[in-house]
Amino acid sequence: MADNPMLKFVGRAQAYPPKRDAAERAADFREIARKYEVVKAEEQSARCSQCGVPYCSVHCPLHNHIPDWLRLTAEGRLREAFELSNSTSTMPEICGRICPQDRLCEGNCVIEFSGHGAVTIGSVEKFITDTAWEEGWVEPLVPGKDRGQSVGIIGAGPAGLTTAELLRRQGYDVHVYDRHDRAGGLLTYGIPGFKLEKPVVMRRVERLAAGGIVFHQGFEVGRDATLGELRERHDALLVATGVYKARAIKAPGVGAPGVIESLDYLIASNRKSFGDAVPEFESGALDAAGKTVVVIGGGDTAMDCVRTAVRQGAKSVKCLYRRDRANMPGSQNEVRNAEEEGVEFVWLSAPEAFDGTDAVSGVRATKMRLGAPDASGRRAPEPDPGSEFRLEADMVVKALGFDAEDLPRLFGAEELSVTRWGTLRVDHKTMQTSLDGVFAAGDIVRGASLVVWAIRDGRDVADHMHAYLKAKAKLPAERAKEIA
Repeated sequence: MADNPMLKFVGRAQAYPPKRDAAERAADFREIARKYEVVKAEEQSARCSQCGVPYCSVHCPLHNHIPDWLRLTAEGRLREAFELSNSTSTMPEICGRICPQDRLCEGNCVIEFSGHGAVTIGSVEKFITDTAWEEGWVEPLVPGKDRGQSVGIIGAGPAGLTTAELLRRQGYDVHVYDRHDRAGGLLTYGIPGFKLEKPVVMRRVERLAAGGIVFHQGFEVGRDATLGELRERHDALLVATGVYKARAIKAPGVGAPGVIESLDYLIASNRKSFGDAVPEFESGALDAAGKTVVVIGGGDTAMDCVRTAVRQGAKSVKCLYRRDRANMPGSQNEVRNAEEEGVEFVWLSAPEAFDGTDAVSGVRATKMRLGAPDASGRRAPEPDPGSEFRLEADMVVKALGFDAEDLPRLFGAEELSVTRWGTLRVDHKTMQTSLDGVFAAGDIVRGASLVVWAIRDGRDVADHMHAYLKAKAKLPAERAKEIA
């Protein structure tokens, strides 16, 4: 009987791909982890326990076949591992890079519970698909037989791109409309290169364009066409815009020059990485070089901002967050990476006011303590009286999360129904909005969430749109029979 290649977790320690030295990686925007060598990927995959109920798959929004492709990797069957990984995800190498595996698959790995350290699922997922690209195993997008129907997708982020690919495979004419000059949405302009290098995103976009998906870039619905005009142009529409309205801080001095929005800051930095001319960066307004930087917030966007500021050559970088480390929403891996790169975290602290009129000069803050749990179950922060303090700052980045823009007004479609949070209201059985043939998916429905959930929503809505379009195609023939 052949030796079982799996269940090696007892005698084989967990080993992630080595990270580049903090000083080295803080000087550029390249990804911080080196790639696995083949033998290391096989060894780490072989640690999987192949448990009967794979909690890693259960807790993956895409329900990826994780134990199966880990076994194939351990056996050296990389092409088969890629094909299986690719069968449930349109962007496995992107999820492998940016998913918070510590909260999803790896955080629910059975051998993690046993104290042996989770299988390094995300790193293996990234390795499999990067290898597939290098070896030419990634197949071109081949459209299905032409159905004579057209689909419009508003938003070229992960949800929109996933739906575009799946519907193009079904033979639909697919047009993607996006306000930016490059597709990818958050993947392109919101996430820094040290987490997701931009050629990784662009090769996905180029594959879709080569498969016949038409991209309309620099296109704003409401300016270049109303939602109603797009409905006339297409047989079905998907709204997958994401949520991009920054949450505000109500505090004296918040309007001072130098107090900036996180997304403006990240977009400017990512544009520079593409070689674009960015006047706000060149002027210094969105460049942290030589500055004393304070970032306010504790999510992944805040982590992206502090680590970007380090790479831009900031004099110092502090992160001000109102809860403690255990209660922050961002990835703990990102916090560790930031600390290694020289970021200082100021826990249990919240801004009260911003000093400076011609330019911000400091943040006045107060210490917080955690009180009773709020509606979300997390202990609510409350001010600790008499604990005020001040931080010097000549750049403050607000990274408190995002809400939905006013799409009915922006799109010229007041009849588009929204929830009290401003997200689009959908029938969750069909993912259709209040307008016939107009669907919605991703963050614009669920609120600010993870890329992997956007991909899942894109996958689900593609099925619903396909069913709707098939039914719509039959209607004229059925009506003709009734008239006859």
